[in-house]
Amino acid sequence: MTPENSLSLPEKRQRYSEGDDNHDGGTKKMAQSVVKKPRRDPAEALASARHEFGEHGGVNMSIEASATFTVMEPETMSRMFKGELGPDRDFFIYSRHFNPTVLNLGRAMAALEATEAAYCTASGLSAISSVLLQLCPSGSHIVASPHLYGGTHALLSSFLPRSCNITTTFVDILKPDVVRAAFKPNTRVLIFETISNPTLVVADVAQLSSIAREFGASTVVDNTFAPMIVSPVSLGADVVVHSLTKYASGCADLIAGAVCGPEKLINSMMDVNEGALMLLGPSMDPKVAFEIAGRLPHLGLRMREHCRRALIYATRMRELGLKVIYPGLPDHPQHSLLKQMANEGYGFGGVLCVDMETVERANRLMHFLQNCTQFGLIAVSLGYYETLMSCSGSSTSSEISPEEREKVGLSPGLVRMSIGYSGSLEQRWAQFQSAINRIKQEEQKRPAALLTS
Repeated sequence: MTPENSLSLPEKRQRYSEGDDNHDGGTKKMAQSVVKKPRRDPAEALASARHEFGEHGGVNMSIEASATFTVMEPETMSRMFKGELGPDRDFFIYSRHFNPTVLNLGRAMAALEATEAAYCTASGLSAISSVLLQLCPSGSHIVASPHLYGGTHALLSSFLPRSCNITTTFVDILKPDVVRAAFKPNTRVLIFETISNPTLVVADVAQLSSIAREFGASTVVDNTFAPMIVSPVSLGADVVVHSLTKYASGCADLIAGAVCGPEKLINSMMDVNEGALMLLGPSMDPKVAFEIAGRLPHLGLRMREHCRRALIYATRMRELGLKVIYPGLPDHPQHSLLKQMANEGYGFGGVLCVDMETVERANRLMHFLQNCTQFGLIAVSLGYYETLMSCSGSSTSSEISPEEREKVGLSPGLVRMSIGYSGSLEQRWAQFQSAINRIKQEEQKRPAALLTS
């Protein structure tokens, strides 16, 4: 056996890389392939991915903060621009094209989502918009779920039709026949969220992907609410997008996104003449890539605890008589579906919703939970170690019209809670109960106050 100390840094990298035999070649081999199988363990896939060491042998990869890169010989530059030399042979031109640190995070995301390749972007919405613009030329049509993040809904319903002549039909993805009927000859994409924001509708990824294939369209799945929990590509999807701002980051301290998909698609998005990523330039900061890469290894542990607490809280909230929406509850319409699709051991998601029916009652609940009992924080986003709460209809889904919100079952008083894991479970539950008791006491006093006024 070769002594560890006698290994050079490249040899160490090779020794600790499993299945990573694609080092040679140009930009055509940017990320390692991962075997696709149902009910996989993404944590195992991450652990088996190529480990990138630091420049001087550090256990963590280096941050390559350079915008541009030098070459030893002038002829090398022209070969790089011709595609003869690429990042997989450590030839880099400019960080909007490829950056070593960002590229390494892309390899990890490809392993996580069981795709051939991945490219990391400056935000989740830039990942979504870049994919759609790459797959859909002017005059194209998209079929979409109406259960979408407000920014995605606005992109599809307002920006793309106005600026790109790309139209969208929103359909009930729970009705296969309705989905099929929405496809047109120019339909290029079917897009939906694995677990929807904020209504927590669960999509049948396998069924919907099969329908899209019938019409020669690509399936794009936003898996932001279900990292580790569901592997959409293993169920038949073509492309997976993420807002890495959420669970992947886990600290609410950075903005980032990712596109995970076929190598051919990722390469086309980086084409110098027609690539949406290359020409729109939503480049990820290498410092952000370094931060996220250091957090992915414990994403599985964090997701298990997010999901464990969410299920316990949802069950107890239901016992208090609250109207709770959570896919982990047996009476959720898609509970069995998610159980069937999910990778074993990761739960049913870290987000639950409490329907307080009116904005006033929702705001009162959040006021007591934050300002009186310290259960959580009134803030948008999710995946933080503290519980985050927002009234979705008047915040992250406000881009959607009131009529559309009513149509998809988004109540004005729906409080979305991204369940954190700080403090003990019982400590946080006591804080929640205290807030509910104070609301009940306040509401009991109100009729008497009205009679004496």
